[in-house]
Amino acid sequence: VQLQASGGGLVQPGGSLILSCSTSGFTLDYFAIGWFRQAPTKGREAVAYIIKSVGRTYYTDLAKDRFTVSRDAAGTTVYLQLASLKPEDTAVYYCAASNIASINEDDYHYWGQGTLVTVSS
Repeated sequence: VQLQASGGGLVQPGGSLILSCSTSGFTLDYFAIGWFRQAPTKGREAVAYIIKSVGRTYYTDLAKDRFTVSRDAAGTTVYLQLASLKPEDTAVYYCAASNIASINEDDYHYWGQGTLVTVSS
């Protein structure tokens, strides 16, 4: 099972960015892809997840109304669209795979390497 996050970069406050998570090697057991982030000097926090097969999504409070998670038709790439970005959104964003529909990072067994999002003017 492999995941690779990409699409991070420098963006101005109020701007938008789309992160991608490419996945491969999955069995049917791993069907939830979650997004998490870790800001400098802070612990990792959950952002959202999506059930690959049906596209059902869940968002934490930090993501509601600003972030959108989606997947392509084949279910092999998952996206996290970031909008109305704030400096406090600066973090390394990770995608991960779980075999249950959960927002708890302990339920995610496979992790990508992360992509850095920097929100600054």
